Amino acid sequence: MTGTLSVLALAVAACGPTRHDDAQPARHTPVQVADAPAQLPIPRGKGSKTPDDFNGDGHRDLVLGDLVKAQAHADDAGIGIVYGGERGLAPGARQLLSPERQAAPTKGQLPAVFDAEATCDLDGDGFTDLVVSTDPPYDGQGQPPVPLQILFGSPTGLTGKAVKLAIPDRARVGNDWADQPVCGDFDGDDAQDLVVHASGGQLSFLRGPFSRKGAPRAAGAPIQAPGNVPTGPAVDVDDDGYDDLVVRAAAASGKSALVLGGPTGPTRTGATLPAGIDVALGTFGKGKGALDAAIGTMGETSLRYDLPVAAVRATLDSPGSTLDAADFDGDGLSELLSSGSRLRIFHGRAAGLATAGMVTVEPPARGTTRVVSTGDFDGDGRADLVVRTYAGETKDTVAVYPGAEKGLVSAEPAVTFSSSEFLAK
Repeated sequence: MTGTLSVLALAVAACGPTRHDDAQPARHTPVQVADAPAQLPIPRGKGSKTPDDFNGDGHRDLVLGDLVKAQAHADDAGIGIVYGGERGLAPGARQLLSPERQAAPTKGQLPAVFDAEATCDLDGDGFTDLVVSTDPPYDGQGQPPVPLQILFGSPTGLTGKAVKLAIPDRARVGNDWADQPVCGDFDGDDAQDLVVHASGGQLSFLRGPFSRKGAPRAAGAPIQAPGNVPTGPAVDVDDDGYDDLVVRAAAASGKSALVLGGPTGPTRTGATLPAGIDVALGTFGKGKGALDAAIGTMGETSLRYDLPVAAVRATLDSPGSTLDAADFDGDGLSELLSSGSRLRIFHGRAAGLATAGMVTVEPPARGTTRVVSTGDFDGDGRADLVVRTYAGETKDTVAVYPGAEKGLVSAEPAVTFSSSEFLAK
């Protein structure tokens, strides 16, 4: 969400060390609604530059989508926010965001969909804002309405009603939905911008800061891009003061390319990356210290060192259906996280990534495990890992593994809780 390498290592969503094995016994019992910790007040902040800090108290907060349901096949509960404190995430300081309470209606109709998409301080007030996607009514004729809405942060967190993101007509093209938002400072003016999918190999570039009515400071005609799917988080790949992003040719497996920011926004295409299922950017260790790319496939992971030209190439003998990067040991090198049948961590090294020393951490409960996020939730300068293991629609466990000097080697998570807590009254 920012253009600094240190924040990239902490902020990039990650795949944690977990194994999916329904035969292994659970070591933790997910928190049931009746056992949820007492609701704690959301700490009041004064504003900060910490990523994902909705209440501005200097501590990173956690966004949880796809919460468990009170009963199978029930409507989605909404979006859960767990607020952070001096010791990390505090599951009791929680907030449920729902379309009934927070969404802006369209033609008098509230959306049924309310999904978290991106986080950044769009209005520059020191409180992180949340971009959500909705499903406004659309008859299929002509250009669809903008489905994105903004919930603004405040000293007491994400309060009040969302506002619709305003995309000027001149910044749109074609009849595609304006979605896939990516935050970043693409024009180097220290204000957070948004890049949004347009159509026909073009993107909408919205210059920040944004007004409280959801309007960008400026927006020109759509910009040409090497694909239709902007992908975050943004980061300053070439250390020139402008955030860059990956643009994919399609949402599924396919080629992608770096799009480099500049005074006029993300208008320059950098290195083209090979086809793959997912892409992660990080400083994995080989080369001259520039950012590197890992491109995952079902058979192996392709590596491109020293972006944006990606002159040094290598492969990692491990599939990578979902890839992310984060610095769990605080040494300035990124670990590569790969998830699929297992969640694995490959340590960044001066010689580059290798399978030697790979770490797999067992999940805290039986079920299917997915990564929620990585970030420095406890303020020690190292990324932490948040994973969610769920069994069906009504039972789950969220686990937080803290980063450490020796990396993510802890056998037990520091914090566990269930997203069913958001259903507690």
